[in-house]
Amino acid sequence: MLAVGRVGPLLREAVGEYERRASRYWSFEAIETREEKASQGLPADRIRAAEAERLLARVPPGFDIVALTRAGAPWDSTRLARYLEQLGVQSRAGAAFLIGGALGLGDEALQRATHQLRLSDLTLPHELARLTLTEQLYRAGTIVRGEPYHKARE
Repeated sequence: MLAVGRVGPLLREAVGEYERRASRYWSFEAIETREEKASQGLPADRIRAAEAERLLARVPPGFDIVALTRAGAPWDSTRLARYLEQLGVQSRAGAAFLIGGALGLGDEALQRATHQLRLSDLTLPHELARLTLTEQLYRAGTIVRGEPYHKARE
């Protein structure tokens, strides 16, 4: 998972907990890249482009890119679990989930994405998107292993 910016103190513990839990099931690494300073008067598209460039530079070779964006497809937890399971079955390198900064992801990141994923119809701050994603990665692991954490009716 690659994210623009650091998690603030309010959510740091919760994000860390779900990152630890997700790493029990998947080869998981959280990579944070620098936020572009909006106060420098740069246009929003230049800020998104600069942040996307830093994110994409850190994507390992051969990885699927899953861009988190409001315009993405709405996967449920089971769909995410099956996608991650298939990566392993097909001996694929893995998936890099990209979380943009406060202004979202740049066009290059969206164009290079193998999948575009929407976490919610609501607009989420990027820190909350990160918490939601890490919890869902943990949940996906429990679904694949048939563990009781996921209680939704399928």
